[in-house]
Amino acid sequence: MSESSTTRGFRCAYWELERSVHLFPSRTVGSNVAECGVVFGFGPPVWESTSVQTRQDGLDFGAVRVHDHNVSAKSIGCAAVENDFVNPEPDSQEYKLIGCSRHVVLVAEDVVANFQEWSKRGVRFHRPPEAQTWGGMETSFEDPDGNSFVLVGYDAATREFEAQRRAAQELEIAKQVQGRLFPQVLPHLPSLDYTGICIQARQVGGDYYDFLNLSQGRLGLVIGDIAGKGIAAALLMANLQANLRSQCVIAFDQPQQLLRSVNKLFCENTTDGAFATLLFAEYDDSSGRLRYGNCGHLSALLLRSNDSLEQLHSTGTVLGVFREWDCLIEERRLFSGDSFALYTDGITESFNDAGEEFGVHRLIESLRRHREQLSAGLVASIVNDVKKFSPHEQSDDITLIVAKVR
Repeated sequence: MSESSTTRGFRCAYWELERSVHLFPSRTVGSNVAECGVVFGFGPPVWESTSVQTRQDGLDFGAVRVHDHNVSAKSIGCAAVENDFVNPEPDSQEYKLIGCSRHVVLVAEDVVANFQEWSKRGVRFHRPPEAQTWGGMETSFEDPDGNSFVLVGYDAATREFEAQRRAAQELEIAKQVQGRLFPQVLPHLPSLDYTGICIQARQVGGDYYDFLNLSQGRLGLVIGDIAGKGIAAALLMANLQANLRSQCVIAFDQPQQLLRSVNKLFCENTTDGAFATLLFAEYDDSSGRLRYGNCGHLSALLLRSNDSLEQLHSTGTVLGVFREWDCLIEERRLFSGDSFALYTDGITESFNDAGEEFGVHRLIESLRRHREQLSAGLVASIVNDVKKFSPHEQSDDITLIVAKVR
């Protein structure tokens, strides 16, 4: 290559790794690169395609963008696609780093395997992988331009940390996805003020509540509790939500048939031993009628305007256990000033330092004590009472729906 071609410009190549090697810069040079997942380096001219071809064939790097710049410099860079390459000035400290090693480190899950595979492809390693005092393996190699790279492998501690990091990241994604399964919009009803909340004990859980727009001034209020905790319960919760929403079109005239269909689908789509409690209530805004089916769930509380209390007990067994299954539908008439609450055992089974449970009686007291508040304030006050009673780490999901007839 002639000197004139060297001074004409340089080619800046951006690379992404297509296999199992993860890239981390031990020192960033001349570019606003990402914190991880990046390789960045400088080297002699690459007008011939030797280096490009070696990285593609030898290391399984895939060139995702290549640029020619009409500047006087001798550089090659590997960086994340979204970052800008900055060529070093000839008199700069960065320019002196061209051809130096240990400023780019490739972290692989299996150094020995990569060493063997890449050696077969013609990559020139300085030495076989060697065990290091920090517990990992390390070797180094050169590209056709004379640039040196270090290849290191995870030690046991790093592997464990990375596994924990990935698991935490996946759980956070699952939490965000599950959060979208809860009601995002509350259908407006002139005669009913209502609010729901779910405070999960873990990042994801098995409690479920929902508000279903059944059309013509009718609202479905749903609360459920899946057997189990964590990811398994969250998956079953998502299955139950999908079953219920897919069948809710028949709830307008046939709430009993709705629950039969949900039970049938839940049995078909889950493993043996999976089950859920569920309370489905349908409120008619024009008449004040409340129809409900309680499938093995905790009794809802109906607090009348005269302070008398009714409990809406179970009208059927749990979902998911029996394919031949039925549930009765009962009815109540609601009037202005009446309130009702649907809840899960995360409220009633919260316990204090003495081992006492919050219980239904304390929930009733809290409902009466704060009944003059709007539904959102009433929910917040009840949850606050539970947390004051049980100030230690939450052991179960806390889910609550409160509705007040205007």
